[in-house]
Amino acid sequence: MRIAILYICTGRYNRFWEGFYQSCEEKFVPGTEKHYFVFTDDMGLSDATNVHLQYKQCEGFPKDSLFRFEMFMRVKEELEKFDYIYFLNSNAEFRQVVTADEILPDASGLVGADWPGKRKPLHKPMFFPYERNKASKAYVAPFGKDYHYYMGGINGGTSEAFLKMISTLAQNTRDDYDRGIVALVHDESHINSYFRHHKPRSLSPEYCWPEEWPSDFIPKMVFRDKVRLDSYFNKGRSRSMAAQMKKLVKSIRRAIAWYI
Repeated sequence: MRIAILYICTGRYNRFWEGFYQSCEEKFVPGTEKHYFVFTDDMGLSDATNVHLQYKQCEGFPKDSLFRFEMFMRVKEELEKFDYIYFLNSNAEFRQVVTADEILPDASGLVGADWPGKRKPLHKPMFFPYERNKASKAYVAPFGKDYHYYMGGINGGTSEAFLKMISTLAQNTRDDYDRGIVALVHDESHINSYFRHHKPRSLSPEYCWPEEWPSDFIPKMVFRDKVRLDSYFNKGRSRSMAAQMKKLVKSIRRAIAWYI
């Protein structure tokens, strides 16, 4: 079994590479042949034989994330040679061993991880940050059933199913952008729209737990607290009570507007 891992680290995100690579080699399906396709502006990042560096100019947020599907399509012919493909966020780090039985897709051919919402009143479909703009290719309609919101930082599947997904999403994000539309949560919005119609195997939040959140279990994988490591990653966000209230009001307005 051969697994391809897609990873983006440009600019200051390069600092997460070493911790991610070491933890992934040791704990992500140990003993399996893994190859890393790393999109970076640091071509000296690694000389490991299973790491394939792809030059990517740092364009900042959100372009480095929004157009990730186009990036991945650049190595489509290489990816077709693998059995499975997984994308993992730059700040991902494995804390426990993850076996093939845990992570491989079901009959859908795809894998996603449930968003670990920590505020129960907001962990309802109406408060999920779906794209509400009907003109967007990422739009998710209300009044349906069995809603799930998936993290954008971990997804994968068989090479056939995953490549089909990213081909579609590359077209969708570019079409939106050319029409002046950027989905609410960028690439994550497009992934959720696709998963709404192509339901993946759902991993529990223990596979995508924010490092700064307390828990009564040891997560399988965490997303490192970027701001704690470097204030640059705060990107001007305020954590004041006023800012949190403003964010809550926006969430409520979006929730109501979804049904109008």
